[in-house]
Amino acid sequence: MAELRFKRVLLKLTGESMSGSKKEGLDYAAIREIASEIKEVRAMGVDIAITIGGGNILRGTAAAVAGVDRVTADYMGMLATVINGLALQSELEQMGVPTRMLSALQISQVAESFVRRRAIRHLEKGRVLIFSGGTGNPYFTTDTAASLRAMEIGAEVILKATKVDGVYTSDPMKDKTARKYTELTFLDVLKNGINVMDASAISLCMDNKVPIIVFNLFEKGNIKRVLLGERIGTIVKGSIKP
Repeated sequence: MAELRFKRVLLKLTGESMSGSKKEGLDYAAIREIASEIKEVRAMGVDIAITIGGGNILRGTAAAVAGVDRVTADYMGMLATVINGLALQSELEQMGVPTRMLSALQISQVAESFVRRRAIRHLEKGRVLIFSGGTGNPYFTTDTAASLRAMEIGAEVILKATKVDGVYTSDPMKDKTARKYTELTFLDVLKNGINVMDASAISLCMDNKVPIIVFNLFEKGNIKRVLLGERIGTIVKGSIKP
């Protein structure tokens, strides 16, 4: 087998990835496919942790716009990530993959509370980790939660899985002239407002020199390809060598 480029990774899944071909809710066939890909890369010896958004169920910002108190709306969104985490955990465990879900919210009946040392120990024992509940605080996105958890567990890279094959100059689904970036710097993203992750998440990665690779989750085998060093998607890092 080719040499792994990364040994410990943080996989950021959007809530929409859990809805598959549906517009919202859970698509269990799609979740099963994601779990299968995760199982494959874990078998390669990769330490893998996952954060999941909750947009397929509820977006806190949308609820706030509709009139829900912003703090309450954000907690509702955090709970949506717990539902997604449970769904993915169930599929992984049915495939024989030892999995633990750690929540930033105190929900002891369904998930362990997040403790950094406990999380690292789970990875050392070969378990897949699912981080839910965002950061546990309102006003922070799951992008920021992904970056924070990546730093805490010593991840070498954040893999941001999306429905498109990288970062574009505009939405490729709407603009046929959209041009794909193969490489970007963190400063490029921040200065030009390029839609990769929110500014807090990008700044945290920049300060700690953790690259982000944006790729298409729904092309089978892409997670494995990234881990083996294939140049797919878009990489965001500290500097681009000439």
